[in-house]
Parts: sequence; C-alpha cells; structure tokens
Amino acid sequence: MNIDTSTIVLIAHWTIIFLFALRVIMRRRPVGVSLAWLAVIFSVPLFGVLCYLLFGEKRLGKQRSARIAEILAQAKPWLVSLREHESATNLPKHLCGWPLETHADHVTGIPALKDNSLVLLDHYQAIFDAMIADIDAATRSCRMQFYIWNEGGRGDDIIDALVHAAKRGVVCRVTADGMGSKAFLRGSQVKRLHDAGIEVVTTLTTGLIRSFFVRADLRNHRKIVVIDDRIAYTGSQNLVDPRFFKQDSGVGEWVDAMVRFEGPAVAPLSAIFEADRCVETGEAFTPPVIETQAHDPSGRDESVQVVPSGPGANPEVIHQLLLTAIYAARNELVMTTPYFVPDDAMITALLSAALRGVDVTIILPAKNDSLLVRYASVAHFDDLMSAGVRIAQFHGGLLHTKSITVDGELSIFGSVNLDMRSLWLNFEISLFVYDKEFTQRLKSLQQTYRDQSDLVDLETWRSRPAHHRIAENTLRLFGPLL
Repeated sequence: MNIDTSTIVLIAHWTIIFLFALRVIMRRRPVGVSLAWLAVIFSVPLFGVLCYLLFGEKRLGKQRSARIAEILAQAKPWLVSLREHESATNLPKHLCGWPLETHADHVTGIPALKDNSLVLLDHYQAIFDAMIADIDAATRSCRMQFYIWNEGGRGDDIIDALVHAAKRGVVCRVTADGMGSKAFLRGSQVKRLHDAGIEVVTTLTTGLIRSFFVRADLRNHRKIVVIDDRIAYTGSQNLVDPRFFKQDSGVGEWVDAMVRFEGPAVAPLSAIFEADRCVETGEAFTPPVIETQAHDPSGRDESVQVVPSGPGANPEVIHQLLLTAIYAARNELVMTTPYFVPDDAMITALLSAALRGVDVTIILPAKNDSLLVRYASVAHFDDLMSAGVRIAQFHGGLLHTKSITVDGELSIFGSVNLDMRSLWLNFEISLFVYDKEFTQRLKSLQQTYRDQSDLVDLETWRSRPAHHRIAENTLRLFGPLL
C-alpha cells in the first residue's frame, strides 16, 4: 500500500503533538498551567509546539543547574552556622507571623534574624541619595545587583560613585540581568566600570541559539545592594531614573520603594549576591561574615528573614509562602503590586480571607505597561470584589512597589510581583519583617498610595463594555503563561 506525502506529514504532525501533550501531562505542573499549554499545542499546531520548546519548561541548562547545586552544597555549613548564630530567633506561636517564619525557615534554611535596623525609602531621589552616600563611605566592598540598569540621570550618579570607590581601593562588583539590562551592558557606562577595575557580570545571558537549550525568559529579577557587608538595600527599585525610563509607554513615572538596613540580616543578602555571581563566574562560593549588632543608635530591634526564590533548588517556595501569609491573616491584608495575575490557588486564598472577615485591599496601577497583563489582571476583579475585596487603582504613575502587610504585625517586601512570572520563573528576593513598628511604616506608605487611588466600584465595573469582558476572560485562560 502506497502512502502519499500528505498522509506522512499528517501522521508526523499528530505524533509530534501527541508526544508534546504527553510531555506536558507528565511534568505534573499546576493544572491551570498544564491545561493552558495543552490548549496552545492543540489550537496552534507546530507553532504551539515551538512556543512550548522555547517557553514551556524551566530549562536553566545542565551547567547552570549543576553550578547551583554545587553552590548550595558549599553554602550548607554556613547556613547551619546561621541557624546557630546568637541573632537567630523563633517567633512565639501566638503571633500571626509564626506560620510564615516557620515555613520559610524550613524551605530555605534561612532563619529570622533579630537586631536589625530598617529604614523605608519611599522616593527614588532618597533611594539614590542614600546609596551614593553609602558607596562614598565604603571602605572594603560594594556589591550591586539589578534586573535593569539604565543609563541617564541618577543611574549615572551611581556609576560615578562606584568608579570613585574603586579608585580608592574598594572592591566593587556589579551584576546585571542579560535581558533586562541588555542595552546597558552594551553601552558606554560599562566600559567606564571595566576601565576602573570594576567587575561586571552578566546573569542569565541570552541568545537565539541558546534559547533552544536554555529558556530565555527565566530572569534574575533581584535588586540587591551590599556595602562593606554591613549595609544592605533591597526592594523594587531598578537602577533607573524614572524621569527617563520608559517615558514613551504612557504610564507615567515608575513609583518604587527600597529598604536600607543594617544588622545580621545583611549577611544572607550578601550571600545570595555572591551565590548568583559564582553561578556565572564558576568561582567557589565564599560566605560573608555575619554582623552581630545593628548600627542604629535608636536601638530598634527588627526581626528579618531573607527569602530567595527562583527556578533553581525550590521553585515553588515563594508561591507557597505567599499563600501561607494570606491564610495567616486574621484582621487585615494590604497588597501593592504592579502586575496582578494570580493563579487559582491565590485567588482562592484571597477569597477565603475576605469571606472570613479579613479586610483585604489590593492596590494596583491604573495604567500598566503590559496590555496582556492588564486584561488578564482585571478578569479577576468581579469575583474578588463580590467577596468583599477592595481594589484600588493608583493614578500617580506606574506603582511598582511590591509589598504586603498582614494584621499590622508582618511585612513582606522585595522584588516579587503577584504574577506567575515572579512566582514561578524569576529569581527573586524578599524580606519577611516580623515587626509592628516597621509594618506600621509600610502601612503608612501603602496608605499614601491608597490616597492617590480610586476604588473600583463593583456595579460600575459590571457595566463595562461586553468586548472588554470577552478580552479579559479570554486572556484569563492564558494567565498561567504570563
């Protein structure tokens, strides 16, 4: 029996689709993610398979995965010493933060550390002023890691400060994400850094051929600054001046916040920077020294737990921990995020919180720089508001601060957005702060955002045009892929 070419092509076509569908099923990822990919593979033949090859799995590459495993093994003795350090603490079980602190300690090996002093910086000018002052005062080392470095404005002031620090003998190291900082890494300021003897390391390098072996959109989204292993910064601020960054996107200036802190919790942040750097350079991991006392004359004693997350050793960690925080809320839950594309588990947790009487408020930017995310995000508004969740839309620019406060006792602050990219694909950094005073300061900042926002009215929302609802609910199906 003769089989014509078209039959062979058809058989090959369906064989490929079947094999990739089977691969999706056997990966045993969240059901929503698996169903979304199956829909793509079957509805857009061949192109859907190509999309899955490029973006369907968390392929870090064999060499990088091996390096991560090697560095984790090298870090284990240091993590043991961190647990035994005098600043390591355990929260009392009656506090709302106890489940989160216990859970985070178990999955990351990093305990909560007391004796820290935190300063919340809520404007980019204050952030850059503080970082430059600390770099100018550095005597030993400056480490800086950002997802986006951008030339111009205050970003150039940081470059100047680093060059001056290197000239007086301070060891300066810079890491930048290969995609987020692509233009910067090819620009003139990097040459200035190199000429000054400053190490510049590209994290997660990209390339067309490489994308078929290593997933191109797995990014290092962390923002970390460590000065002399004594002072640290983290939060949402990229190394960009918002007056010049993405001004053609029509969303206004980006609005960010950072925490500057001193004390024992600086050490885990420094260790994470060095671990990321060593993954790229191939060097052996050298753990930092742990500071014993905070350097704040006011005597504040804030317990901080540093939580790294990403597709390496434990890819589900931050997703699990955010769910723990939401379920731990008894009275109040306030969240700010620029990108809100939660999965079913997080929607269920938020609905559960509101229905059990927790006062839940979510503050989002009114305008977003991603059209797909904008539509996928608002698709959840009706269900959430029907359960009593308040949704506020910020009109003062693109609100980029990522923060959560729980019951006025617990804060989560860092680089994590409430979307699937941050929860599953990006390397992120978060601070879990178990302190009422800091949480009140963060709540005050959240309130300033709320004051510049409009609450979404449920009845008005339901009267929006039908074509908006169709677009929202269609893109909601692809939320797990965004």
